[in-house]
Amino acid sequence: MEPHEEKPIIYTMENKPIVTCAGDQNLFTSLYGSLTQQLPREPMEWRRSYGRAPKMIYLEANFVQFKEELLPKEGNKALLTFPFLHIYWTDCCDTEVYKASVKEDMQRWQAALRLHGSVDWLIAVVESDNKKKNKTNILPRTSIVDKIRNDFCNKQSDRCVSLCDPLKESSRSQESWSSFLTKLRTLLLMSFTRNLGRFEDDMRTLREKRTEPGWSFCDYFMVQEELAFVFEMLQQFEDALVQYDELDALFTQYVLNSGAGDGANWLGSFCAPVRSWNGLLLRRPIDMEKRDLIQRGEASLLDLRSYLFSRQCTLLIFLQRPWEVTARALELLHNCVQELRLLEVSVVSGALDCWVFLSCLEVLHRIEGCCDRSQLEANSSHTVGLWTYATEKLRSLGDLCGLVSENGPNSEDLNKTVDLLAGLGAERPETVNSPQSPYKKLKEALSSVEAFEKHYLELSHAAMEMYRAIGRLRSARLVGKSLAEFYMRKGDPQSAEDFLLDSLKSYVSESWSLPITHTRKQIAECQKQLQKMDEYLQTSALLASDTNLSDEERKHFCQEILTFASQTAEGKGQQKDACVALSMSSFTRLQELCFRPSSALVHVSAALLLELRLCSLMPVPVTLEHISASIHFTEEQPGSTAQKRAAQNPDSTVTFPTASPASASALELCEILENSPSDNALSSAGLACRNMHLLMRRNDSTSSLDTPNTALTALTLEDGAQMLRTSDVTLLPGNNSIVFTAPTQKPGVYTLRQLCATLGRVQFILPHLYPVVQYEVYSQEPQLSIQPLTEHLLAGLPQQVKFTILTGHYSVKKGDALQLSNTDSMPVLHSSTCSGRILSSSAELVSESALSIQSSEKVTSISLPVTPPYHTLEFLLDVLCHIPSCPARMESERLTNGQISHRTRSRTRFNSGMTVIDQKVSVDCPWSIYSTLVSLTFHVPFKVKHSLLSAGQRKFIQVCLQNVSDTNFRLTNQTLTENQHTPSLELLSLNTKSHSLVFRQQCVFSVWELRWSGVCPVSLHCEFSAAFAPADAPDAALKPYRYDFTLERVSTLLSVCADIRPAEGEQDCRTGALCRLEVCLTRLSEPSDSDEEYSDTDGLRTTRLLYEVIDNNSNWAVCGKSSGVVSMPVAAMATHKVHMEVMPLFAGHLPFPSIRVFKYLPHHSSPVIPPDTDSCVENDSLSLEEQAETASLRSRGSVQSLGSGESAQPRGPMPKRQAFGAGQVFNGTQGQQVLVLPAADHHLMEVNVT
Repeated sequence: MEPHEEKPIIYTMENKPIVTCAGDQNLFTSLYGSLTQQLPREPMEWRRSYGRAPKMIYLEANFVQFKEELLPKEGNKALLTFPFLHIYWTDCCDTEVYKASVKEDMQRWQAALRLHGSVDWLIAVVESDNKKKNKTNILPRTSIVDKIRNDFCNKQSDRCVSLCDPLKESSRSQESWSSFLTKLRTLLLMSFTRNLGRFEDDMRTLREKRTEPGWSFCDYFMVQEELAFVFEMLQQFEDALVQYDELDALFTQYVLNSGAGDGANWLGSFCAPVRSWNGLLLRRPIDMEKRDLIQRGEASLLDLRSYLFSRQCTLLIFLQRPWEVTARALELLHNCVQELRLLEVSVVSGALDCWVFLSCLEVLHRIEGCCDRSQLEANSSHTVGLWTYATEKLRSLGDLCGLVSENGPNSEDLNKTVDLLAGLGAERPETVNSPQSPYKKLKEALSSVEAFEKHYLELSHAAMEMYRAIGRLRSARLVGKSLAEFYMRKGDPQSAEDFLLDSLKSYVSESWSLPITHTRKQIAECQKQLQKMDEYLQTSALLASDTNLSDEERKHFCQEILTFASQTAEGKGQQKDACVALSMSSFTRLQELCFRPSSALVHVSAALLLELRLCSLMPVPVTLEHISASIHFTEEQPGSTAQKRAAQNPDSTVTFPTASPASASALELCEILENSPSDNALSSAGLACRNMHLLMRRNDSTSSLDTPNTALTALTLEDGAQMLRTSDVTLLPGNNSIVFTAPTQKPGVYTLRQLCATLGRVQFILPHLYPVVQYEVYSQEPQLSIQPLTEHLLAGLPQQVKFTILTGHYSVKKGDALQLSNTDSMPVLHSSTCSGRILSSSAELVSESALSIQSSEKVTSISLPVTPPYHTLEFLLDVLCHIPSCPARMESERLTNGQISHRTRSRTRFNSGMTVIDQKVSVDCPWSIYSTLVSLTFHVPFKVKHSLLSAGQRKFIQVCLQNVSDTNFRLTNQTLTENQHTPSLELLSLNTKSHSLVFRQQCVFSVWELRWSGVCPVSLHCEFSAAFAPADAPDAALKPYRYDFTLERVSTLLSVCADIRPAEGEQDCRTGALCRLEVCLTRLSEPSDSDEEYSDTDGLRTTRLLYEVIDNNSNWAVCGKSSGVVSMPVAAMATHKVHMEVMPLFAGHLPFPSIRVFKYLPHHSSPVIPPDTDSCVENDSLSLEEQAETASLRSRGSVQSLGSGESAQPRGPMPKRQAFGAGQVFNGTQGQQVLVLPAADHHLMEVNVT
């Protein structure tokens, strides 16, 4: 190719940006080869406006000789013919030559550029060493370059570039050449950016005028396509594709607006009738014929869409995205059909089918041309849609042209075929030599019935295989259903049935109601033609129960079954083994089954009825010969199965599900509406499936009784087999009720297995009943139970218990009696009105008779009335459980006087606080040689506590009686006695009332003062007694209650008193100020030898005491030592005083700190009571000098270590502390308070109120 030749513009990607070359053409010709090869070697970063991401592009150029005709004229916006850069070449080295000719030529060149507004130019000055050698009197090279820059590049000195002998391979030449190429790329890229930006602005302005009258989409199409051509020329295929996508979207929006009533005027040119339907043309980069039609405004809608898609297809293949072509093609074909309908374009019947068929095959052939076979097989999911669409359109053409009917096409069909082939026109040159071109396939398929069948089956099977390969079985079966319809019209029901059954399997599994009905009708037609009577009757039964059909159709299929059954019934000479078994699910729907009695649990030979409620699905009444159910008998442990079933369904009504548990879920559809964000108008509507994850599962291996190909065998019962049976039953359409009488001859479990309805030789069979239906027949042993009538049996009061005898298989005869063993703690009370009630197994009263009760010293005999088997005998008896004098208390309970309770034989129920007494009753029954041991639990209604109170040396005994039951009692005659009858001892009652009401969960307190003369006894054995009865009972119902207890260490040994005084000089105690606490310990009496440990020092008997001053309420701060050990003389009225300092923390009347006194036992002593953790002192080196005090002790009774801080060493026995008895220490500080005033400088006062 010569650089100076002018070539016509061809719209292909071989176009390159035009660069004109002026000046010395011979010089440029010598550099042309190197320039075109090295210019695109290095990429340049192209930064564009509007924030678009920069890209690296390789620049190429088409260098042509400069001519003024190439410069753009006014109004010419073509970019492909636009020269982006102008270069002037010269190798002039002589000043005279420059002035004589070169300068003048440059001036003319510059004038022409300025005239046409071209600002992108460059002057290249080439220096040659050969010319320097020939001319010795020339000026230096820089003088020529300087002159050119001064003459033409005053403000743009970089527009003049010098090249140093570029044809040589010297480093200087290569550096000069590389610099020139960089400058050339930069200027060329700057020209692109500027001119493309200007072009885009003009194009945007033109698009914004689209609402003005006279605006033409075709003109705008050519302008934006010009921009796409430029991007394609620069190999920016993604940007070029965006331009075509924008044109596609703009045109689509106008078509949609036109369908909504807002049409544009220019759309009228696309509404012309379609005259040609030769399909897409994708074998050319640019379809110039259709482009010319668009440019002239004569293109139809199919022409515009075809051309637009062909350009998109070309760019997508350049981008190596062939599979996107198939997706876009399928969308295009569907959209074109809809757009033609929206614009109401006149189209010959079948023309669109031809256009779609040819377009599908053209796209597939184009994809096959750019991909190998392995890629096509791996990506068949992208192409199978086009194969299916082509198959559908070919089938439509076959129906239109009469190629599917059994008789073949008639004359009218042939005329239609001729018209359709005429609209195809002549075959395109690109496919003339291709034997499998879409044109030839369509023409051959429409030529004869055999050729059509060959091509249609080939396409259908290809689509089905692709769907199966990618796992889309539903789509494959949909194509198969279309094939079945084809075979039916061709008179081949055998081939059609297989495809229809395959499709029905998908519809049933996914609960598509209407497709199921339609497919079953087709299957029934096939089976009838093939004389498959068993399958046909099953399908007829399903259709007769299908509510999607009309009543006439349902009655027709029902009559088919009745006719077959009646014909068979008349022919009695025929064999009985020719019965036809059908699924009962198509005949009737079970609702529920009820037992009478409802427990479904009866004894041997009892009456049991089963009521079966069902809904007949037939449209007419059907009279059945009989309905029977087979029963499976199991000898099982009586009661176990019935108890399980009763726990699952207490009313024993079995409800049958509407569908089998293996059936798939039905479709759950929801509506989806999308509104436009601008005006909130409805933009789209659709449906979405909520349970798609369940429906999309493959379940081809599952079987269902709803399918007509399910294998069922006629139900045969052995002679003598147990079964339910009822004859001559007429089932009306809708709900019906059938009653069966169940066999109950043997004990065991009876399970219903199968259900069969017989109509002549037709049997409707339900092979399995779900859920399981069972009833139980039992043979029961006699049972005796004794139960209280109330929640708790109360001890001490007469209580009624209920005796229940279940006779079972035993018959109570005259003279039979129950023998009850008597116990002293629970006698049986006689009653003259004791009677027994006899109940049937259904809990109905049969009779009532009086009972005879005879009692001896050891046995109570109760005569029983005559009672038949499987009946219940009930009667009531009164019993009385005596309350023991010492009821049990909780094991860890400490009495209010400090004594620890002792465990008794009775049990204590901790959750209710009531003491329980278990009584065992031995009963001898007439039906057994063994005695029956029955346990009754009684609850003691009271809980009693006692305490010893002190007031100096005066002693008081308090008894607290708590009603822990839910019954209100009346309490009288409360007395307290001393069991040893000590003459010097007196108990003086301080109680004012002799009668008291004790409500539930409440307490009654009684107090006696203990007086004595002489020496107080060491221990007292007392007994508290009272009479009680329910609050509303008469006096005759009063029962005694006794409570025994023992008091130890009654006398008072020590008295503790204290006094708190303010500091010296102060009249009142104030918060934050130290106060003096004086504790006075006084011995009131001498202890016994066993009470305390004492020692003799210089003839003086002393005992050691440990005192503690603590404040658990945080009202006081004990300063200094808060505890210590003192030695007290063992003499009456001996006194010891302890002084310490305390600080009040709050103002107000504050209670005194707690003062506690303990016995101090040295480590060498042997304590009588085992030590506990609270009595341990952790320092064995404690000083025992008289009145010595220890360091501070920790509060709450735990003593802090008093060591010197050294590491712990193994020690011997440690000192102990032991608490006094409850009445041995009288603390006079309890309840005593002292007034504390706030500090004088405090404005805010915090007062503690106790």
